[in-house]
Amino acid sequence: MSDSQSGSRVAIVDDMTIYNASAQKQQLLDALAVHDEIEIDLSAVAEIDTAGIQLLILVKREASRLGKRAVLVAHSAAVREVVDFFNLAANFGDPMLIPAREG
Repeated sequence: MSDSQSGSRVAIVDDMTIYNASAQKQQLLDALAVHDEIEIDLSAVAEIDTAGIQLLILVKREASRLGKRAVLVAHSAAVREVVDFFNLAANFGDPMLIPAREG
């Protein structure tokens, strides 16, 4: 996690699955408690299930409730696929940049 005075970048380095949800929830809510804005870096997420999606929704809603911001950044291919499958891009409100194809 990298910090500045008003914001923090939290890199999720494990899969966002039911097996990691509890620890990740605590990590994200702790960052939100200390900072007015957090960026959640999803670039290293290789797998995400419904527990991971629920966690992202929870953090976004909690940030809004507290008058703070939680921004999802650097969406991995796995995250983009699940967000697209559940048609949640508009719900999150964060731009999802799709990298150019190599080759």
